[in-house]
Amino acid sequence: MELALALEKLVNEKLHSLHDVATRCNDPHLTDFIESEFLEEQVEAINKISKYVAQLRRVGKGHGVWHFDQMLLEEEA
Repeated sequence: MELALALEKLVNEKLHSLHDVATRCNDPHLTDFIESEFLEEQVEAINKISKYVAQLRRVGKGHGVWHFDQMLLEEEA
């Protein structure tokens, strides 16, 4: 989960860099596309995974991780 969080943060950083380039090049269509299609989703994903990481740190190893896995399986169903 920590690696997934790091990846989401990296993707978010790269999207912001792309947004900055589009702004400098005066491309409002690309900036709007990035904002509407990607940035909000990235923030939500980072928030969700951050919460998972915090929960996993609290539950520790063993039964807590198993219980967490069961919770994730129920969310998918």
